[in-house]
Amino acid sequence: MRIYLAYISIVLLWATTPLAIKWSDEGAGFLFAVTGRMAIGLVCIFLMLGLSRQRLIWHRKALQTYLAVSVQIYGSMLAVYWAAQFIPSGWISVIFGLLPLMTALLAAIWLGERNLALGKLLAYILGISGLWALFGSAMQLGHDAVLGIVGVLVSTFLQAISTVWVKRIDAKIPALSQVAGGLLLSLPVYLITWATFDGHWPTEISPIGLTSIIYLGAIATTFGFVLYYYLLIHQSPSKVALVTLVSPVMALLLGHAVNHEPLTIKVVAGTLLILCALLAHTFSGRLNSSK
Repeated sequence: MRIYLAYISIVLLWATTPLAIKWSDEGAGFLFAVTGRMAIGLVCIFLMLGLSRQRLIWHRKALQTYLAVSVQIYGSMLAVYWAAQFIPSGWISVIFGLLPLMTALLAAIWLGERNLALGKLLAYILGISGLWALFGSAMQLGHDAVLGIVGVLVSTFLQAISTVWVKRIDAKIPALSQVAGGLLLSLPVYLITWATFDGHWPTEISPIGLTSIIYLGAIATTFGFVLYYYLLIHQSPSKVALVTLVSPVMALLLGHAVNHEPLTIKVVAGTLLILCALLAHTFSGRLNSSK
């Protein structure tokens, strides 16, 4: 039951996070927004550690796990915040729908998982077709939109690397400790990055931008990351990545309804192709398991 609740919670968080990232970037700048989010998240995570009377673990595998987690918290998050300046928020979730395909490919190479059956190859073809449709729509919006798609692809790939790396290390430490350690390594690098490339305190932050930063730090980081790594402890990387099966459609509709983001034919077609890729990936895995 806990696994299902964790899945549902992450789906809801991942559906709302892209729009919150988009709003938090406006006015404050993406570097301040993501650094502020992680600072709030670190405070909240350590409060949770104190309330649950947990201590950080410092053996070799734990340190390796924290480093692997920081690939997502720093690398993946920095890339997606940068990309959010250029594309609609719903696109972020749609492109992240390719995460199961990237994760399955890396798991096959790195963990020896047998994920490259005929159905999985069909899923890759459909996923690439959907991405190509999104690129076609981005070309109509301009060069910056193409850069935004590339940025989210880099972010997705880094998250897939982090996911498979954590599973490969298999340190068997609590998810809360994994996120706390990853944030502890990532926040100083964020502060250095912000000080180097920006370094200016925002003169004006809109109420919705400030609320988004607080929401992302206190809720999406604190609970979203912990639930994600909780699932990763109990499930394979490919199954964990299937959270992206539902959230893209919800994120697209939310962005369209709340932020008036356009829904073109190419965007809808690309989204449907990526969702078909995820379905082919899912049912192919279940069919192989039953055999």
